[in-house]
Amino acid sequence: MKREARDEQLERMQHSAAHVMAEAVQHLFPEAKFGIGPTIENGFYYDFELPRPLTPDDLPVIEDKMGEFILRDASFVTEQMSKKRARELFADQPYKLELLEEIPEADVTIYKHGSFWDLCRGPHLNSTGELRAVKLTRIAGAYWRGDEKRPMLQRIYGVAFESEEQLGEYLQRQAEAAKRDHRKLGKDLDLFSTHEEIGPGLICWHPRGALVRRIIEDYWKDEHDKRGYDIIYTPHIAKLDLWKTSGHWEFYRESLYPPMEIEGQHYMLRPMNCLGHILIYKSRLRSYRDLPIRYAELGTVYRYERTGVLYGMARVRGFTQDDAHIFCRPDQVEDELLEVVRLAQFMMSSFGFEEYEVFLSTRPERYAGTAAMWEEATESLRHVLDRLALDYEEDPGEGVFYGPKIDVKLRDALGHEWQGPTIQVDFNLPQRFHFCYIGEDGSEHSVTMIHRTVLGAMERFVACLTEHYGGAFPVWLAPVQAVIIPIADRHADYAHGVEADLRSEGVRAIVDDRSERMNLKIREAQLEKVPYMLIVGDKEVASASASLRARSNEDLGPEAVAAIKSRIKTAIESRS
Repeated sequence: MKREARDEQLERMQHSAAHVMAEAVQHLFPEAKFGIGPTIENGFYYDFELPRPLTPDDLPVIEDKMGEFILRDASFVTEQMSKKRARELFADQPYKLELLEEIPEADVTIYKHGSFWDLCRGPHLNSTGELRAVKLTRIAGAYWRGDEKRPMLQRIYGVAFESEEQLGEYLQRQAEAAKRDHRKLGKDLDLFSTHEEIGPGLICWHPRGALVRRIIEDYWKDEHDKRGYDIIYTPHIAKLDLWKTSGHWEFYRESLYPPMEIEGQHYMLRPMNCLGHILIYKSRLRSYRDLPIRYAELGTVYRYERTGVLYGMARVRGFTQDDAHIFCRPDQVEDELLEVVRLAQFMMSSFGFEEYEVFLSTRPERYAGTAAMWEEATESLRHVLDRLALDYEEDPGEGVFYGPKIDVKLRDALGHEWQGPTIQVDFNLPQRFHFCYIGEDGSEHSVTMIHRTVLGAMERFVACLTEHYGGAFPVWLAPVQAVIIPIADRHADYAHGVEADLRSEGVRAIVDDRSERMNLKIREAQLEKVPYMLIVGDKEVASASASLRARSNEDLGPEAVAAIKSRIKTAIESRS
């Protein structure tokens, strides 16, 4: 079966399963009010208003009732009817009546199976008996139409597959994903936390998490230094008028924090870093000889996200972008874009991401500038992707308001997608802020501005890294690279000497000299994902060695401390 046909069949299966689940809920809760039940990337859900809160114990009961309806093998029957008749059919279903009013056509499509009717366009299977493997996975709350001022409904999620074997594989992947969840590992490995006293979506980096971040940032700075970028710093707040000039206030207001008044002036937390970079560029006259100018900043920005969409470090309200802006002449644009894409590829590979998808995001419905400017910018990006022979898909309407962009989605070890590098060409802000360069002819010429990140938000990137490696970071990124474990108290001085020796060579080593059993210390170091454990006792003290173990529980045997030090340094330097 071709992929397209297989995907369509899976879509039908999931959509049909959502309807069967709704019928089961209707049977168990006759007073239920029904919202919507779409398919999603990994299954389906349905929203309900119910007389009581559901618990996880309700899911098997609903599944059992679904099983009964599947065995009845009821046909899915479609019917066209007038909106008037549909209103009569759904007279006691306020959410369906609301949806009906938004349908412009005079007639609507209804699907029926068994005793259940639903307002739906389909498609569905031929009958409920074609459902093979269905599992309800979780319960969540969801505001009707995503509006926090509307009623909170109960959402039941589920999955459907063509076989029990496929369902089993999916559940196994989900179990592995749960073990790799950065929120769980962030707590287990003492990387980060959030606090109600500070506010949701605002991250506190613990020492070990902050160390991982610092290593990434130092590496990022070194690579940018090599490529002719200047590292800069700009303020976290700016006058509101600046954001009105840029267009953010007009196009992006729902994601901005409210202005604050200071001495009669209105200021705002920055949602972007670009405007400070523009003002630095404008601080003096620029010649064509000065270009390109490349400014880079690890700049923290603040954007309002609804509480319901916040997710650990992956979706937050305050985050640090590895931002950069390139100011160049029109004849330099393509070469600069080529180097940015190559840098993005290099950075992704450095951190172990070899699988990713590339998208060309084009003009949205609401945009700044002219259509001609957008077309020129889009063609620049398209030409660069073609020159690099990169496979990409067009993503219509997903550009930002000031320009089209290249979007890269990283795939982690479990195949999950994460937002990665973004690269945007912008002719709009140079016009809005009236900045230019003096050409060879002595006249002013328009600058082209390139916005780009090669890692994205540091919070999201560390979350992605954590799940990609399951917390077992490569040696060069591991916050603790080696733990020295003395077998008895008399070996503690030797252990601390080994620690000092390793630290003098840049290895992040610690001694675990607690009064606990050796096997417990080894087990805890493995749970903390420490790459190497050095166990030292009488024989090791006498021979200036250590018994070496890896976090995989592999016993590497006795090695001289000098050899262990060389092994760890090689792993660090090779970024393996």
